[in-house]
Amino acid sequence: MNIRQIGLIAFKQFENLGMGYLASVLSKEGYETHIIDPREGKEEIFKKIKIHNPLVVGFSVIFLYHIIEFKELIEYLRSMGIKCHFTAGGHYASLRYEELFKQIPSLDSVVRFEGEYTFLDLIRCIDSGKDWRNIKSIAFRQDGKTFVNSLRPLEKNLDNFPIPVRDPVKDYLFRKKFTTLLAGRGCVHDCIYCDIRGFYKTPGGPVKRLRKPESVVMEMELLQFEQNCSVFFFQDDDFPVRTKKGSEWIERFCNELMRKNLHDKIIWKINCRPDEIDMKSFRMMKNQGLFLVFLGIEDGTDKGLSRMNKNMTVAKSLAGINILKKLNIGFDYGFMLFQPWSTFVTVKENLDFLRKICKDGFTPVTYLKMLPFFGTRIERELKDTGRIKGEPGFLDYDFLDNSLNHYYEFTTGCFMEWLKDPNGLLDMIKWARNYLAVFSRYYQITPEVISVSENVTRVTSESNLFFLDTMNDLALIFRERKNNRENYRNLGSYKSNIKARHDYFNEQIKNCISRLVNIAAVQELERMISN
Repeated sequence: MNIRQIGLIAFKQFENLGMGYLASVLSKEGYETHIIDPREGKEEIFKKIKIHNPLVVGFSVIFLYHIIEFKELIEYLRSMGIKCHFTAGGHYASLRYEELFKQIPSLDSVVRFEGEYTFLDLIRCIDSGKDWRNIKSIAFRQDGKTFVNSLRPLEKNLDNFPIPVRDPVKDYLFRKKFTTLLAGRGCVHDCIYCDIRGFYKTPGGPVKRLRKPESVVMEMELLQFEQNCSVFFFQDDDFPVRTKKGSEWIERFCNELMRKNLHDKIIWKINCRPDEIDMKSFRMMKNQGLFLVFLGIEDGTDKGLSRMNKNMTVAKSLAGINILKKLNIGFDYGFMLFQPWSTFVTVKENLDFLRKICKDGFTPVTYLKMLPFFGTRIERELKDTGRIKGEPGFLDYDFLDNSLNHYYEFTTGCFMEWLKDPNGLLDMIKWARNYLAVFSRYYQITPEVISVSENVTRVTSESNLFFLDTMNDLALIFRERKNNRENYRNLGSYKSNIKARHDYFNEQIKNCISRLVNIAAVQELERMISN
């Protein structure tokens, strides 16, 4: 039997569950799917497409910031004689299909919003030679005009989708295997910097849908049994800690983990809001393996949270954070120190908040600038006020105070390695914390391990305070000297000091990780000898 081939071009950092679900639906219908990472390069992608000769190639255009890469790749493939049907999907393709067709005219169609069934219908039509232009949730260009069809309703029961296709699970830490999975799709919140609600709201139906907790546990059990996977990262935008039915979902989930005897074999990470955290639920979750939470904190002032439409208070943020600390559940967080309406006053207030949650060394300091992602209210606000700048894929804005622009530019340069480098201090501290979390789950805690943990906390605290003190000092300098770039040329000592302190702290953290790895190796050897 001639199995028809389908190509999917999508970033595969960690695991691309969107493509995994598409591939599983297609596989069930007898199609063989090849997921190719665009970072493999144009020539390599062309070779693979030439070999497989796919019926359709789908491009996952989720983020506007990769649009140039996709444009160049598609134009290259066409220039090399690839003539099969090219379609695109994802957030940007769904919400800005007209812009996408203008930027990449070589596309034949766009699959809008949730793509499993629409993409399958498209492939069936092309495979059988039928006209695909009447398929729901499809947009296309014809005779110089853009046509967009009515939208297909979202799948109400996510468990109707087969388990996503995955690559073989990879090592995480101490040879423990990890993968990603979903408990649901969508988010009920409507923050001004996010397009998730708009993406799921447009087709109609609930903006958030959940899988049955028993189905999620069944998938985890299967991965644990078949691939010895023990570390799970939930990719939900907002994990169902709290629903309309309170904590029912998470209670059923944890009870099922216990019933399946998974609770002492796995650890897992979730994303949620700090105001969704309570002691009872999270103690139960920690007992079933929760080791890490990503929190959408975003701002350390009630005024800022209100402006973002977070429907949350600083008091609730701090209460949730303190519960995680009491339970010793690690957390990372999103925090937008720089926003379109930022001033030196708001920066100072937010640095004070970061000091409050980070001074004890429980988590490392980090921050972001709010960016005008497509389809968000902040994008519309900035466009309406004439403040948006840059080209599609690289949109940005200036602050209203020019001195703040200089401050942001200078500090971003100074702390680039610290915050952005894969081997920088921020990532190294996170790795050290995660090493400790995995170790504490699967190895014996000894006085030496406690010493390593204390050193990680100490270095994290010292580096956090240095970071915040430096940011505060520079804020005072830039606020007082105003506008003139010449006034900032004598700040080279700050750059060199930041670099020196970064390297000093980083070396200590790497030493802590090395010590922990060595301790684990000794314990494993002792286990082998005793067995």
